[in-house]
Amino acid sequence: MIKVENLCKSFKIYQKPPGLKGSLKALFKRDYFYKNALDNVSLQVEPGEILGLVGANGAGKTTLVKILSGIIYPTSGEVSVLGYNPWKRDNRYRKQLSLIMGQKAQLWWDLPAFDSFLLLKEIYQISDKNFYKNIDYLSNSLNISHQMKTPVRKLSLGERMKVELMATLLHDPKVIFLDEPTIGLDLMSQRAVRSFLAQYRKEKNPIIILTSHYMQDIEELCRRIALIKNGSIIYDGPIDKIHKDYSQFQSINFEVLDSDIGRIQNFLIQKFPENEKEFIDNKIKLRLKKELVGEATKELLEHFSIDNLSINQIDISKVIENYLQHDQT
Repeated sequence: MIKVENLCKSFKIYQKPPGLKGSLKALFKRDYFYKNALDNVSLQVEPGEILGLVGANGAGKTTLVKILSGIIYPTSGEVSVLGYNPWKRDNRYRKQLSLIMGQKAQLWWDLPAFDSFLLLKEIYQISDKNFYKNIDYLSNSLNISHQMKTPVRKLSLGERMKVELMATLLHDPKVIFLDEPTIGLDLMSQRAVRSFLAQYRKEKNPIIILTSHYMQDIEELCRRIALIKNGSIIYDGPIDKIHKDYSQFQSINFEVLDSDIGRIQNFLIQKFPENEKEFIDNKIKLRLKKELVGEATKELLEHFSIDNLSINQIDISKVIENYLQHDQT
């Protein structure tokens, strides 16, 4: 279990003075200010749970992950991960955690991935039996077994992320920190990584904390999210609840006959002048407040020949963006 109570982290930052006179003065005396990266953060994560950390750049997501993994120290507060204090860097704890950062590589560029895995085997003291069992399981699950002997530099971006995932999970960690694991990947590679992580959670039951700017990662993998703004958690709960409580809009998607396109465009512009509308050939998307959806659907069906009509929630990324833009702290 991960338990965080009243966690704070401040960074001392040099304040560059303006002008030449200020720069000369700074040679002898510098002015600093403190910035709160995390401010009174508390949360708890249980085994088998995937917690999604969501927030703008600089909100404090990566700082929190680095503290939980023992890379940096907090300014104040209490943290317990599997019963250990992370920044004491006890080897018994480090053998049970993994951290993958989408923008940083841990495998040797010019070596085949399998050679790097052999080194990790010795670092984590993995038995031969568990090592080869995990290699087979992970490589087959990620469909990367045919690339084990290929130098990492010759792999595609998606393939490199898959072998990075293998390196992260080779020692059966109980706590996994994933910081932007699908950044830069194409849609097919993103889908493959998400599918693997969902299956891995079911089979291995680890604690997973995931940060991502791709809301599809969060929506597909996390039942619970924590929204971070200016270093504070402003929402911690089910993703379905924030969608239900804070999404004021729904979209009506439908198709019309080609002969009706011009007529229905004029109808929607006159009837719903201020609402967002999208026209792609004979496919139309109309965004409305929830209380107007029923009446609008009734009018469309009465006046036009409608096909493939569906009413959908607004994308979760727009809901979260709207929530973060308002001062909830």
